[in-house]
Amino acid sequence: MNEQMNDKQIPRSNQPETEAPEMPAQEEKQVSPVTESIQQFGQTQSPAAESNIFCMTIIGQVEGHLILPPQNKTTKYEHIIPQLVAAEQNPKIEGILIILNTVGGDVEAGLAIAEMIASLSKPTVTVVIGGGHSIGVPIAVASTYSLIAGSATMTIHPIRMNGLVIGVPQTFEYMEKMQERVVRFVTSHSNISEEMFKELMFKTGELNRDIGTAVGSADAVKYGLMDAVGGIGQAIAQLNQLMGDRKQTLQAGGYTQ
Repeated sequence: MNEQMNDKQIPRSNQPETEAPEMPAQEEKQVSPVTESIQQFGQTQSPAAESNIFCMTIIGQVEGHLILPPQNKTTKYEHIIPQLVAAEQNPKIEGILIILNTVGGDVEAGLAIAEMIASLSKPTVTVVIGGGHSIGVPIAVASTYSLIAGSATMTIHPIRMNGLVIGVPQTFEYMEKMQERVVRFVTSHSNISEEMFKELMFKTGELNRDIGTAVGSADAVKYGLMDAVGGIGQAIAQLNQLMGDRKQTLQAGGYTQ
């Protein structure tokens, strides 16, 4: 008789024991620089060299205190102002190029951007491509030197209000004061006279069912609103000249950037 075993014996396999393979941790997707460049810029290579010129674009509609619908192409003034402050503080940036193609927008936001550009100590050049309409006019003339493309236009018209408007004399006085702010800024930062600017602003018959004037590139220069007709090449050349003049002035005064 076989002896009884207290512990039940479990048959073992002859094969050696192996640990279950660990599942590899999911690695983060690494995007190559070439792929990222294609996704962002639509080209295989993008300029990698550091530039002493900061390029800022103001396109679409200038968004102010109210958020515009998502289908609108907008430039938010709360994004532009910190960029200008950073460009002013960065010692590597010697000049600022502003590309402008806007239909206008919020009056106070546009004036805020224009005042920021005008108060910078570094040379600034604005290029109007496509259009610099409505509140885009003060932004266009705020720089040290302003250029307008040959096919571009600038629409000058009085301030408009949308939404609920209270029909009282105070509303008219408020709009009149806002209008004067725009006129005063444009005339003080360009060569156009106040009389000519107001004549273009309140001209009837030029715009369909509205008052105002659509000014072409040649007329904008003739009226003294813009400095010259030109594009990016002329803007870069002018900005380099202004940066060189500023550098000589600083060196002559014993200052260093």
